[in-house]
Amino acid sequence: MPDANELPHAEFAFPGPLRDQLVAAILDGSKTSTTGTVREYGAAGEALPRVGDRSAVVDSAGKPVAVIEVTGVRLARLAEVDLQHALDEGEGYSTVAEWRAGHEAFWHSADMRQALNEPGFTVTDTTLLVLQRFRVITRLP
Repeated sequence: MPDANELPHAEFAFPGPLRDQLVAAILDGSKTSTTGTVREYGAAGEALPRVGDRSAVVDSAGKPVAVIEVTGVRLARLAEVDLQHALDEGEGYSTVAEWRAGHEAFWHSADMRQALNEPGFTVTDTTLLVLQRFRVITRLP
């Protein structure tokens, strides 16, 4: 396996409490899926993920804590996200409506709008998303 420092970084949310929560959920196995907008990938100049891609999950300090492998990728509109995907995000959502409200708050945040360089960015039912499934390959010391 490649050295974690040679792998692309997987950054979940922005550094801080939410990232810490998500990384903990990845490490304890309760988070096995994640969602991003296609717009985020474009703004970052990143290719969409593919099955088999590996990356190093980094904590809020930027330290690699695990290596994950993508096991599934699908594009879907926001209105098409299903309950199983929402549950597998490991954030404690019990309905798609809760999942959507939490994700809309994140995508409409000042941090996200700044990262996208789009002050008025909003999502709608037709916003195209990247739904990923992954597994932890190894936890790092």
